[in-house]
Amino acid sequence: MNITKEHLAGLLKNDRFPLSGKYEPAWVIENEMGPNALWLAEWLCERVELKPGMRVLDMGCGRAMSAVFLAREFGVQVWANDLWISASDNLRRIREAGVEDRVFPIHAEAHALPYAEGFFDAAISLDSYHYYGTDDLYLKYFVRFVKAGGAIGVVVPGLMREIDGEAPEHLTRKSPGGGRFWDPAECFSFHTVNWWRRHWAQTQLVDVLLADAQQDGWKHWLQFEEAKVAAGTNRNDDEIPALKADQGGYLGFVRLVARRREAASHDAD
Repeated sequence: MNITKEHLAGLLKNDRFPLSGKYEPAWVIENEMGPNALWLAEWLCERVELKPGMRVLDMGCGRAMSAVFLAREFGVQVWANDLWISASDNLRRIREAGVEDRVFPIHAEAHALPYAEGFFDAAISLDSYHYYGTDDLYLKYFVRFVKAGGAIGVVVPGLMREIDGEAPEHLTRKSPGGGRFWDPAECFSFHTVNWWRRHWAQTQLVDVLLADAQQDGWKHWLQFEEAKVAAGTNRNDDEIPALKADQGGYLGFVRLVARRREAASHDAD
């Protein structure tokens, strides 16, 4: 890392997320797999009530930063589920963080989860759910692992307004390194607050308690990407020019919080 500890701490200082500010900046940068997972977790948990001892599924946890955060800040037990990172790799980080008794790493694909129905008090997902949860039938599968009345909360990169037709030029133009932010094969999983609210509500499996966009979300996203560049860990250069050109016109973060209905019923698929 080609930056001093003090400089990096300054780049990651964000008064909007005071709990996240307690964590070592180098640890956050070294283990990131997208927009700052701690900031997203803190924002989500402002509206998802977590109490000590609760069993929580952290779906698509990446390198388990968010799982460590949830265990430390809220005293919950966390099942840190990811497909791309091995359970053994995450266990090492969990042990180093001193939460081995509260965070349990699991390697599983989103459609093959190894949990009992109704096992979790709550399930969350940060910067992951849009990869699989846009499927009309996925919530029916996912919600079964949460007990009746339990909370489901996600934060995903999303759109502040619908894209009608082709994506705007400032999202598709090549960056200096030759890449493009908007990959149609992936980015059309980005949707608006209203789309996500309707997507969940129409299933009648959950009561949607909250669906909103993060104020200045694009600025927080840009801040973290620029910190990664300064630290020498940024893997691509397409997000920064797109975010600067967009200025929050399209890009940001969407938050959804719902409660599983008591009467929700799930037959084996």
